[in-house]
Amino acid sequence: MTSRVALLESAVMASPMRSGRQEQGFTYLGALLLVAIVGAGLAAAGTVWSHAHQRRKETELIWIGHQFTQAIGLYYQRSPGAVKRYPEKLEDLLEDRRYPAPQRYLRKLYADPITGKPNWELVPAPEGGIMGVQSVSAAKSIRVMKSGATYSSWRFVYEPPVAVVK
Repeated sequence: MTSRVALLESAVMASPMRSGRQEQGFTYLGALLLVAIVGAGLAAAGTVWSHAHQRRKETELIWIGHQFTQAIGLYYQRSPGAVKRYPEKLEDLLEDRRYPAPQRYLRKLYADPITGKPNWELVPAPEGGIMGVQSVSAAKSIRVMKSGATYSSWRFVYEPPVAVVK
């Protein structure tokens, strides 16, 4: 009988299942911890990428806004005659037919980089025409401009210089 009990005890002690269960728990916890760390890293990387992408769009919006401002300024300054005029529509900046040879102030009508569409809100001039553009997006901006915290408050306007009389 003792040999039978000894044989049974040695079988229980040498069982591969018993030692494997203890190690599997630690491996499982290690795998869960690794998944959590990788997930947190990917979330942080996604946030940084999104922020950088929005900054690029803002930089592009500023560049395009300045292109419109310069084009409107040239259209206004090169008005024939004594009375200066603003363009009636944005297409006038593509081809100004007030001269025998058409003048071009923009190569194309740029799309708003924030919305991805060429639907700009036009800023009317006091004398008539268009003196500027602004985005129609109500999204919050990263950069805080003087005029506000949403893209729709970023105005790109040409204002003629005022003569100083002494």
